[in-house]
Amino acid sequence: MNKLKIPENHTGISKTLRLPENLVIDVENLSNLKNISFNKTITTLIEFALENLDDEDKKNLNKLKAV
Repeated sequence: MNKLKIPENHTGISKTLRLPENLVIDVENLSNLKNISFNKTITTLIEFALENLDDEDKKNLNKLKAV
């Protein structure tokens, strides 16, 4: 099983997301446990999810990137 690794700072684009309250609470709690920002936690979770996509989804995503 893969492990979650918290990355260094990065630059990025600002986006607004509407998240279910229970997810926000869990991510805030995880951020507090790790003593990192909410944004860094969300970024790490999304990166982890994208790296561990199902093979068919990875293949389709890579096709879109190539365009």
